[in-house]
Amino acid sequence: MGEVQLLGAKLSPFTCRVEIALNLKGIKYDFVEEDLQNKSPLLLKYNPVHKKVPVLVHNGKPIAESVVILEYIEETWKDTPILSGDPYERAMARFWVNFIDEKCMLSIWNAFSAKEEPEKAIKEACENLELLENELGGKKFFGGDSLGIVDIVACFLAFWLGIVQEVTGLELLTREKFPKLSGWVDQFLGCRIVKESLPPRELPLGFYRTRFQPKNAST
Repeated sequence: MGEVQLLGAKLSPFTCRVEIALNLKGIKYDFVEEDLQNKSPLLLKYNPVHKKVPVLVHNGKPIAESVVILEYIEETWKDTPILSGDPYERAMARFWVNFIDEKCMLSIWNAFSAKEEPEKAIKEACENLELLENELGGKKFFGGDSLGIVDIVACFLAFWLGIVQEVTGLELLTREKFPKLSGWVDQFLGCRIVKESLPPRELPLGFYRTRFQPKNAST
């Protein structure tokens, strides 16, 4: 199907989404690590609008934005589908993908960073996690018995969120409060493809320790 290149950053959960999808479908690709503090001319050329990773380059043609890339991968490589063939189920998957990106992740970051009314921010984040808990129900994955696009988009919740919780001491997603989501985390992180796609844990751990270090901490 032609040459595939992925411009990304190993610390980025958005890049990880694309890596999981590519690896799940067995697509060979060249990974180009981007320094987001010193963006390469190639990244600026391929994504001049947002100037962000990830960018998938297929046969010289760039596709930006992780969810758009996931849909492109699904439409281009049909094996091991990550979206259902049923129109309604596809629509529902897209709904929850949008919910995770537009509401859930934003509320979680706000809970960790809110200076005013932190209790309100934490409450909103937990309410959004509760909605995902209810949507998961008794299913192994959000799409059923196998990894799908919603699971892939939610990789931040499975991997990065636990690290941020460890660094900050603020626990949002716990087994006591969200047993179904916690079970999903175990299933997701236990997948071989997911393990191969995630960065070494010490990398994001070090990054977030620096990010959330108090400004007046001694050096």
